[in-house]
Amino acid sequence: MPINNFHFGGGASETTLGPFVLVAMLLAVALILLLPRKYIIVPLMIGTFLCPAGQTLVIGGLHVFVTRILILAGFVRLIKSKSSTSPLLAGGFNSLDKVFLLWAIFRTVAFVLTYLQAGAVINQGGFLWDVIGGYFLLRFLLRDDEDINRVFKTFAMICALLAVTMLYERINGVNLYGIIAGVRIIPETRNGSIRAQGPFEHALLAGTFAATLLPFFFWLWNSGRSKIFGLIGIVASSIVPFTTACSTPIMAYGAAAFAICFWPLRKQMRAVRWGIVFGLVALQLTMKANFWWAIQHLDLIGGSSGWHRAELIDVFFKHFFDWWIIGTKDNATWGHMTWDLCNQFVAEGEVGGLVTFVCFIAIICIAFAKLGTARKAVEGDKQREWYFWIFGAALFAHIVAYFGVSYFDQTRFSWFILLAAISCATAPVLAMAVAPEQPPKFSFPNSRFAYPAVPSTSSSVRPQPQINRQFKARVR
Repeated sequence: MPINNFHFGGGASETTLGPFVLVAMLLAVALILLLPRKYIIVPLMIGTFLCPAGQTLVIGGLHVFVTRILILAGFVRLIKSKSSTSPLLAGGFNSLDKVFLLWAIFRTVAFVLTYLQAGAVINQGGFLWDVIGGYFLLRFLLRDDEDINRVFKTFAMICALLAVTMLYERINGVNLYGIIAGVRIIPETRNGSIRAQGPFEHALLAGTFAATLLPFFFWLWNSGRSKIFGLIGIVASSIVPFTTACSTPIMAYGAAAFAICFWPLRKQMRAVRWGIVFGLVALQLTMKANFWWAIQHLDLIGGSSGWHRAELIDVFFKHFFDWWIIGTKDNATWGHMTWDLCNQFVAEGEVGGLVTFVCFIAIICIAFAKLGTARKAVEGDKQREWYFWIFGAALFAHIVAYFGVSYFDQTRFSWFILLAAISCATAPVLAMAVAPEQPPKFSFPNSRFAYPAVPSTSSSVRPQPQINRQFKARVR
């Protein structure tokens, strides 16, 4: 998607808000303001992911998407319910939050400095509204495991509706969300196959959204928390990627399934990581071209643009000195369709420069590190280990998808939910793992986790067996 539109959140010159969408938005806002805190996430998610992309309210020349109105309503509720005795974020302002904030700021500053236009400032104001507002609102709403399970179930309901409507779109060529929005959305067709997109801006994003949720639904089914929701979610997330007729969602779905099946090798992940490194080195030494050109051979449905994905990475490295400081606006001149940044990693560098790119990589690394440490801390409790492994599988699925698409619509909020849920899920375990000797008792407000501290008997951050037993007893 070209990054050259300076309007606040979009290019519409007037309000494009269908009557059904307006009613649904007002209902969602009312529920966000009135429901108990633990249920706010439900209308927020439904309004965010099922509202047709591009629905905009134009006020004084400013473009405000429905998602931004929901975020604003969420912060109004946050201010209303803020207690002076409880922390704002579960587990506190952690390393993942800090790096995420730095990533958003550096990306914004780089973009503004690249274009040096008032429109760029307005555009990035909308970006910050989305990413900082959306992410930290989710961090506020997700307080414990029950909140996370509620998110999983809500995702299952959303995916079920997407599966039905997108299957209809694939068969009949009619996008039902366009009818709801009061606009005609003509699905893209490639090689005679209709690429269903549902309420999203592109079929790639619609399919990726559902594919990366597969691990969550497997957890609901396998853990016994809600087998019905889990089964519905598994079926729905299996249907949606194939209705898009795109290779990237199918690869993301395969990556999620592959990561789930990798569970027996969880204790050998260091060897696996080094194996990947040596494998890439071997490809580089044996291939005539750079190893990333292997991407051009990935075509699962016919007509995929694998060559374009490989070309994006190739020019990304070749033009390193053109983008590394604050990004670039000249990438469109580097090759055929190189303006189309359908690679999240490439997009981060070319839009925000090297610092933004490094921060984005750091977000992924910190998330994996938190999950790995938390899984080891509860080793022996298979259910808790599975819990953290599932988050890692979803994270891996997003990374695979990032090589074929960059998130620019409501799909990005599924990424924010994953990061916020990782911070929430790992916080109690990591807090116990690094507890100093004889610390005071601590707890997380609005959470069912509250643990008396256990004196540390080792310099290692990994908790001793008595901590594992205590954690298991508390969870059960």
